[in-house]
Amino acid sequence: MKLINKKNKSYSQIFQLFTEEEWTKSGKNFPKNITSLFSGKKNEIFIHANEESIIYFIGLGKSGMQDFEIQQTAVKFSQTQKEKLQPVPTLILAEFLNEKQFEEFIKGLLTGTYNYPFDKKHPFWNTKFEIHSENLSQKKLDTINTRAEAVTAGQTACQEWLNKPANLKSPVILSTYLKNLAKKYELKYTAFNRKKCEELGLNAYLSVNQGSAYDAAFTILEYKTTAKNVKTIGLVGKCVVFDTGGISLKNPDNMHYMKSDMGGATAVIGALIYAAEMKLPVNIIAILPVTDNAISEKAFLPSDVITAYNGKTIEVLNTDAEGRMILADSLSYLAGNYKTDLLIDLATLTGSSVRMFGDTCGALFSNNEDLKNLLIRTGDKTNQRLWNLPLWDIWKEDIQSDVADLKNISMKPIGDCIVAAKFLEQFIENHPKWAHLDIAGVAFGNTGYAKEKAATGFGVQLLADLIENYH
Repeated sequence: MKLINKKNKSYSQIFQLFTEEEWTKSGKNFPKNITSLFSGKKNEIFIHANEESIIYFIGLGKSGMQDFEIQQTAVKFSQTQKEKLQPVPTLILAEFLNEKQFEEFIKGLLTGTYNYPFDKKHPFWNTKFEIHSENLSQKKLDTINTRAEAVTAGQTACQEWLNKPANLKSPVILSTYLKNLAKKYELKYTAFNRKKCEELGLNAYLSVNQGSAYDAAFTILEYKTTAKNVKTIGLVGKCVVFDTGGISLKNPDNMHYMKSDMGGATAVIGALIYAAEMKLPVNIIAILPVTDNAISEKAFLPSDVITAYNGKTIEVLNTDAEGRMILADSLSYLAGNYKTDLLIDLATLTGSSVRMFGDTCGALFSNNEDLKNLLIRTGDKTNQRLWNLPLWDIWKEDIQSDVADLKNISMKPIGDCIVAAKFLEQFIENHPKWAHLDIAGVAFGNTGYAKEKAATGFGVQLLADLIENYH
């Protein structure tokens, strides 16, 4: 796809291409004006074709549409019209699109090309496909194109890895990808195997990994800018490539969806790709505790007491609460070994957040009012919404243990997403700006490109916008 500064025909000039003879041949009455054919309501599509050209009218709805709604409309157009689009047509965009709206439209067209397994056979990836705009300079169009392709690269990677079947994304396969990703974008790559994790005391992470047939891969990716006096952002993404629940076995009915339990990690991967593609003036330290949660004779057991990286002991009451175990060590390791201005973790963590919010938003917890408000605003802006929930100390009482400092779950059948957040707070080493995002209900669900539940790409644009605009 190329964005080109070029003067376009006006609506009236376009309408002159609709000849009465063509309409008579098609058996339709010749329309008096365009509005009798096309009202412009959201997601409405009208196609007119003759021997020389194909004209697409795409309804964007009322002029007061939010930017993300324009992106959504473009995504739907890209998904539904794939088979009808010609290999090398020219799409002429309406004059009323401002620069930001234009950018969101282009993002939508490109991100809407995703389907699993991803390839670039969609017409919009044809280099001869042109989109014209006379309102924006070629320099601005080039910038928009770069940003749209960077977002698409990040979101596509996120969706692709979340959608992969379990046997195609083992810890070994994923680690190979991460090594290659680091090489491509000049990221610093570090991974601790089981022996190194034992030396370091990453025992909460190892408790989950010990039942796996695969070695540990506690992975750190560092993106560093050459710019001076910049912010450093710490990111942690839950990276359980497949979750059986361990000894506390999950119900098998929907267990195949547990390939999606690395949604926090894939969001972080997508954001890293965006930052690297855009060469953003920021430093990012990302930890991805790669493992699966498997059943074996070595798997950890309910009643085990584990000493975490920061020295706190954890009584394991449920091995299906494995996400908070690996996040605990990841957070304390990052907070204890790196100086960051923000510390954010993302995880497909609890069914509680799904029951509370469904697929409307993620659950947000933060110990900092400014960070909380920034994430809420960014979520509203990108349509990757978050809703704040409390971190009151009363919830800590539910995870007090008789045999350890903490229990990994509460025995009460309520508020587990809050309990989990309160548990994680014990491992941030008093970091003043921390946020936990429980995205279990929004990372994987109904999409326009798949019949079954599939990856939504949630978190990539949220993090990308936050990273790019945080000063």
